This record gives sequence, C-alpha cells and structure tokens, in this order.
Amino acid sequence: MLRISEIKLPLDHAPADLPAAIASRLGVASDDLLSWTVWKRAHDARRKSAILTVYIVDADVRGEAEVRKRVAGDAHVRPTPDTSYKPPVPKPRPGRLRPVVIGAGPCGLFAGLILAEMGLRPILLDRGKVVRERTKDTWGLWRRSELNPESNVQFGEGGAGTFSDGKLYSQIKDPRYLSRKVLNEFVEAGAPPEILTDAHPHIGTFRLVTMVESLRAKIEALGGEYRFRHRVTDLELDRGPEGGQRIRGVHLHTGEFLEADHVVLAVGHSSRDTFQALYDRGVYIEAKPFSVGFRIEHPQSWIDMAMFGPCAGNPDLGAAAYSLSHHCSNGRTVYSFCMCPGGTVVAAASEPGRLVTNGMSQYSRNERNANAGFVVGISQADFPSDHPLAGIELQRDLEARAFAAGGRDYFAPGQRVGDFLSDRPSSTLGPVVPSYRPGVRPTDLAPLMPDYVIAAMREALPVFGRKIPRYDDPDALLTGVETRTSSPIRITRGTDYQSLNVRGLFPAGEGAGYAGGILSAAVDGIKIAEAVARAHAAASALKA
Repeated sequence: MLRISEIKLPLDHAPADLPAAIASRLGVASDDLLSWTVWKRAHDARRKSAILTVYIVDADVRGEAEVRKRVAGDAHVRPTPDTSYKPPVPKPRPGRLRPVVIGAGPCGLFAGLILAEMGLRPILLDRGKVVRERTKDTWGLWRRSELNPESNVQFGEGGAGTFSDGKLYSQIKDPRYLSRKVLNEFVEAGAPPEILTDAHPHIGTFRLVTMVESLRAKIEALGGEYRFRHRVTDLELDRGPEGGQRIRGVHLHTGEFLEADHVVLAVGHSSRDTFQALYDRGVYIEAKPFSVGFRIEHPQSWIDMAMFGPCAGNPDLGAAAYSLSHHCSNGRTVYSFCMCPGGTVVAAASEPGRLVTNGMSQYSRNERNANAGFVVGISQADFPSDHPLAGIELQRDLEARAFAAGGRDYFAPGQRVGDFLSDRPSSTLGPVVPSYRPGVRPTDLAPLMPDYVIAAMREALPVFGRKIPRYDDPDALLTGVETRTSSPIRITRGTDYQSLNVRGLFPAGEGAGYAGGILSAAVDGIKIAEAVARAHAAASALKA
C-alpha cells in the first residue's frame, strides 16, 4: 500500500471528493484505486475564510510498482509503514519473583500491560483507589472542600491524566509507532475509533474512566495483579556481585514487605513523599526545570471566533484550541499549557493546606469556557537551594500562598486580566464566570508568584492578545496557581532504562522526568516494560 500525505480539500467537501483526490494525486483511474483508509485527518485554519481539511491516507492501487515509479519524486507519497507492535525481545520465562510496577497511571498501566502480555504476571501497586471510588473522592474536594490526600486528581487508578482533557498526541520521536499500540489498546478498551485518525485526538474524563477499568480487566486476565491503597514507603536495597546497589523489594505503609528484583517506578509527578524516600535511600535524583503560573479562562465562543472566523460553530471543527508562546525581555518564556477547549478549571491539590489548579474537558468539549495553563518556565537557578528536591520546596511554597489567598478552604484566588495588567486587586469578577469548584474569590494574584514570573506574564498577555483577539480582554479570568506542569525532578536512568545507581529499579514516565502527558507516558511505559523483560531474561540466563 501507499501512504499519501497533504491531501487538502475544502472543509465542506463531499465524501466522493477524497477518493477522487487520491486517484488524481497518484495519476490513476478511479477504478484502479482498489481501497483506501484515512490514517490522519486535520484542519488547516490559517485562512479562516477558506479552512481546509488535510488528510493522510493509505491506498491500495492496481499496478502499485508502476505507480511508485511514476510518483518517485513526490515526497508526500511513500510505502505504508508497518505500524503493528512487535516486542523487541522474546517472551522471557517467568522467574520466582514477579516484576512490580509502582503507579497505575498511563505509564504504569502500559508497563503492566506489556509485562502481562509477556507472561510475567506483574504486580501493580497504587496508593490511591480504583477509578470510580477515586472519582467520588475527587468530587468531595470539588463540591465540599474535602481533600483526601491519598485519593484525588493526582493519586489513584488512571493517574493525573484521568482528570484532564485526555489529549492523546505528543511531539515525541516514535519510529516504532508505539503510540499506535497505545491508541489501538484504548480503542479496544472503549475509546472512540476517531482517536486513530484525528491529528489531535482526545478522550475526556468520563470515557477515560471506563477505559481504565477495561484495561485493568485485560491485565488481570493475563495474570497481572492490582493492589490499590498500597503506598510504597521505602525500598530494600543490597549490594550486587559487582559492588553496586540493587533492588530487593519495596516496603508498604501497611508494614508489608514485597520482595522484587525488577521494580518499575511510575509514580507520577506529585508523589513528593516517595521522592523524599528515594532520596533518603540514596537513589540518584537531580532537579529539573518546570513551569509555574495560573489558569486563564475565556468564553469558548471568543476562541472559536478568533481561530475559525466565519466557520466558528461548524460541527466538523468542534471547539477551537490554541497554542501560544512568547520569549520575554527578561529572558523568560511564557506559554500556554494543557489547553482545554470547552472545559473546566479543576482543583488538583494532593496535600492539605496547599492549592493547585489544572484543566479538564469531557469528550464533547461543550462547556462554556476555554481554559489553559498560562505559565512561565523556571530553572534550577530559581530554586531556593541546590538540593535535588528544591523544586518541590518551591512548589509547596507557591501552593501554600494560593491556599491562603483563596481563604484556606480550597476556594481559589482569582483576578480579572484587566486588574492584573493594571496591578490592582480584583474586588469582583466580570462576565467570564469561573468554572473552578468549589469556587473563586477575587484578589490580587501578583503576590503568589515571583516578580520575574509576574513581569513576564504582564508582557506576554498583550502579545497573545494580538495573536488571538480578546485574549487579553479585561474580563478574561486568571485563577491560581498552576505548579504541576511537569515533575520538578529527574530520577536519572541509563541507556538500559535502569537507575544510574540502583540495578533493577526502572524510573519511568512523568514522575521520573521522562514524559509529559498521557501518550508519551504510556509509550515510556512500553519501553520500560521491554527493558524489564530484557533484564529479566538476562538474569534468568545467568542463573541457568
């Protein structure tokens, strides 16, 4: 088959126009186009008066060899690659000890799935609850200001991505098409098949819940085991034959010890007590940059009109998204993060006395407002010390400030953009109704962030307003604070995916600093599982 890219048709094209365009591109008669399927579908909205639908398709044509010769100079026509998943190592024989996966977010989920498919019967540990019980606890914070530190937006089955827009695209390099394995598994688990063809697929929270449950059932059917409400408090290490440290198991908050010589560390970016335990045990950790800021909300209709012009409201386009970035005069970069069309700002705290925001959308993306992180990049030089966990200290300080500014009951501090730009507190909110629950209290957000962050934001807002009309509208709403953009640490690993100084420990996903989002975390989980299988096979060979 042939893969043809950059096939552009008008937004309102007829169904028959696509096969006609494929035949025309290949220079064949319509009867010679035997079959075709859409690989990816996107929109080009650079000309708002003439928005285009852009396709990548796979086509089976009569006389393919001759066609390939004829189009050899067309960079947009090439053989269709094999995107099926093929494990790079044979299935190893199960050993006495089962591999342990800590964390049941996207990374841990796919690490567990691949290990289960290889017959290694993994044990998945998660400090939180099953996803439906976790959802009830999360609503407890949103509706009643009641935080459960072990079951919330950050902790529990499905990970932080469960309460998000459910974006399933990434900029990672993926020569093996591992992301396709992830998407195929999601569709099998109940995701809409459109995620296989949309250029920017998303699922939304409610669908993610049922998918996570389905994937759990598959892992269990393959011999895997889940243990919820099992928080890892420490590692058991000893000296290996080469003199270095190696994993021997994990200690749980219940007092139980679980013996293991292959442990996947997929704890997510908010397991601060776990990071401290790893540091105390001597696992190599280094600080890494992340970003901090606020959430910004606009009516979705404003964004639709700005991005799509007269085509706004077209059901084929859906709710408009955006991506913005500005390099400021003080050297800082301000950018939009985790943009949620037609979504809500959500309470995402995981520690008492601290307040964090995030964004979430359902699959329909039909809520009143659009929201996005409005954040500024910071580096280790901005941290309060050179300690590897200093970024966590900074996060906690900012989150404590936000908790106090909101009234110490998980209401969030908010400010109108006009007041923020004029350096005056907001006493009331305007027509942009905040979506954050339990609620928003107007105040001054400037004291919640370092001065260099506030200065960069005030410079960037008018710039963004020139790119997207009304972005800096005085009635747009800022809500604080956004601090969990990525992990503040990296649990550094080698080319074999194992910790630099603890054999058998496999740092993975967002928490270890190696992913950013559902898809990249899931792909990292696959790679980690393959690395565990290699290590498991090598260990078995030595014992044989």
